[in-house]
Amino acid sequence: MREESQESQHDRQPDRARQSQACDADPQEAVQSQPATEPAESAAEPAAAPAQVPVVAVVLAAGFGTRFDARNPKQLVAVANKPVVCWSIEAFEYDPRITDIVVVVNPQVRDEVERLVDEGGYAKVRAIIEGGAERVDSTESALQMLADFGIPQDAKVLIHDSVRPFVERSSIDGCIDALDEFDAATVAMASTDTILVTEDLGDRKVVHAVPDRSDMFRAQTPQAFRFKTIRRAYELAAQDPDFHPTDDTRVVVDYLPDTRVAIVAGSESNMKITTQDDLEMVKRFAFEATRKRAIDRVQGMVRPDEA
Repeated sequence: MREESQESQHDRQPDRARQSQACDADPQEAVQSQPATEPAESAAEPAAAPAQVPVVAVVLAAGFGTRFDARNPKQLVAVANKPVVCWSIEAFEYDPRITDIVVVVNPQVRDEVERLVDEGGYAKVRAIIEGGAERVDSTESALQMLADFGIPQDAKVLIHDSVRPFVERSSIDGCIDALDEFDAATVAMASTDTILVTEDLGDRKVVHAVPDRSDMFRAQTPQAFRFKTIRRAYELAAQDPDFHPTDDTRVVVDYLPDTRVAIVAGSESNMKITTQDDLEMVKRFAFEATRKRAIDRVQGMVRPDEA
């Protein structure tokens, strides 16, 4: 696991290297301590609202995308004149329920992502850190950074692939809400195709089982967890020499089997860009995403008591 020092994290903009008050606070203080308040002047005065836990979005942009174009990282490819990684960051930046964003990159794209974040003025991006060779290494780097900054154990952490640029606000908020009841949740879409479970028969695959299609879903992101849950799952997984998942939900399912993972409704627009053909398909979602996020941005600027 690669551990970033505070000095190496996004030196161009010191404000981003510092965690927000929510992430930087002592875990016990963040969860248990409340500021002293004066006695209420009357019985009608409302009680203070309970402290809210941080809701942190981890945007994974560390893949090298060799199936796409090794010389042109797909995180930086423009869709409707905006880089893919910016679309993904904005999905969380403009959601008022997200308190903090951590972007995980590889050395090849770090300078450019830092420049894009500076130019975009994404105030919720607290840190840009480097990931690892595989997706799980990048997730571990983010979890370690959050632990080092003393994030509360019950914080909500949403892990999202940056190459799913058009995730719906309803999916993000659905994950946040699901964590009030469950310790883990994942965005997914019901499969419209019959899924075949196969096995090897010599040099040919043969059908072993045909599960009921109503129980089959296609995983998307974000995948959301209480911090203590995903952290513990990765601690257990690190002890397994055969640990090679490509999905954070699977880490919880495999290593914390008693933890239920809730399904949150996904969308067709939340597709993953893997090949050049995917890039062409995803462009059709840009116009609607622009409209919806403009609304989200305006609403996020209005205080609830002013709405």
